[in-house]
Amino acid sequence: MYARTATLRGRPAAVDQAVAFVRDEWLPSTSDLEGCTGLSMLVGRGSGRCIVTTGWETEQTMLASADGMRAHRARLGKLLGAVPVVGQWEVAVMHRARPSGERSSARVTWSALRDPATMDEDIATFRMTLLPRIEELVGFSSVSLMVDRLAGRAVAAVTYVDREAMLAAGQQADALQADYARQLGGRITEVAELDLAVAHLRIPQTV
Repeated sequence: MYARTATLRGRPAAVDQAVAFVRDEWLPSTSDLEGCTGLSMLVGRGSGRCIVTTGWETEQTMLASADGMRAHRARLGKLLGAVPVVGQWEVAVMHRARPSGERSSARVTWSALRDPATMDEDIATFRMTLLPRIEELVGFSSVSLMVDRLAGRAVAAVTYVDREAMLAAGQQADALQADYARQLGGRITEVAELDLAVAHLRIPQTV
């Protein structure tokens, strides 16, 4: 499974308008695309940050969709007053304990890994060592790990039933982040806490 992300840092006042566009126009337009497994949108209403993720069954269908997604990214960028930054990822881990709800939030951690050649080993470590501990977090809903093998990058997203649960799990999550960086031999480059505004990503479980 694969995913493409479009990340924008725009005007906070335009976030609700951006969510409406993604929910009412961008999402419906993906339903008939070959190999598409849906769409999600994370937002920071205070920061103006938005991340739209589309899921794809294969790398080929993801690449083939590039032209079709460009117009939507441009429209979203215009609404937010921002330039989209595009990333393409392999979905290494996807695990859900419960479906996401209208109030779900996510803590997203970006990292630079030690060596692209050890990516499979790093993924196995995440799956066997860290995943069982993530499942124990208060209000845990789901977790995904996406990797860019060529660049040696990874992004892990832990979704909670609501923002209150995410904040309550903060101390445990901080400790897990430290273990994540240590066990994978990587460097955490950024952490963000965002609301799940659109939740229609139907990537199958890998666990």
